Amino acid sequence: MSPNNASLDSELVQRFVSDAHRDFDSVKDMVEKEPKLVNACWDWGGGDWETGLGAAAHTGSRDIAEYLLQKGARIDLYAAAMLGKLSVVQAILEDNPSEKDKPGPHGIKLMTHAKKGGKEAAEVVKLLQSLNKKPKSKEK
Repeated sequence: MSPNNASLDSELVQRFVSDAHRDFDSVKDMVEKEPKLVNACWDWGGGDWETGLGAAAHTGSRDIAEYLLQKGARIDLYAAAMLGKLSVVQAILEDNPSEKDKPGPHGIKLMTHAKKGGKEAAEVVKLLQSLNKKPKSKEK
């Protein structure tokens, strides 16, 4: 295995993902020292996989999410929702409507991610609310 493909230290990955929930300074420091962390995943147990971007997304840590994206993190539906990227969310849900009901890290719903985005994600919240409305049945 070449040094470019060397595994990341598991304790470092766990700390990175944990800190990515809220500690921007720590995230920046770790990424400066080890850039491959931007897409590293940690399994909290039972297949509850989470990246630093995923951690930032469900906590509404916009600064961390935007930094990680600038450093090469791969965006996902949950981060797009929190960041208010309406066209990204629309495209994914148009292609696969069932994605709106799939839980993200820790079982957190897509709507929760969108609401964590505040005013910048208000249009995503509206979209998700519109998708959750049940059509009225026609009375005869």
